[in-house]
Amino acid sequence: MRLLLLIFLLSLISCYETARNCKDYKTGEFYSEVVINDELFVSKFKRTEKLQIETYNNKIDSSALRWINDCEVIFKTINPKNMAEQKDIHLKILATTDSSYTFEYSYVGETKKQKGVAYKTK
Repeated sequence: MRLLLLIFLLSLISCYETARNCKDYKTGEFYSEVVINDELFVSKFKRTEKLQIETYNNKIDSSALRWINDCEVIFKTINPKNMAEQKDIHLKILATTDSSYTFEYSYVGETKKQKGVAYKTK
């Protein structure tokens, strides 16, 4: 009897799937929050299918977008000012809600990833 109960509970847990309605976040206006070394970084950005314009610390940065699939995108800085900005960034949407998405990102080819949350404002 215990074995049947255990199997039933495990089957319920294995059916849980995180919602990912990534198409809802391909375009729009957003703000994001990322914590790095216990410090919160907030930026605002506007995204179209092929372009993202971001404001951070009163600086504007533009990136060309290349969508790999509905949940993954590569950012290429349009006018890089240094070597770090020349590196492309890979972003993957991990989960979505009705007004936000959780993501992870890293430089293309690097294994160290950061996580954050973006909130849709419009």
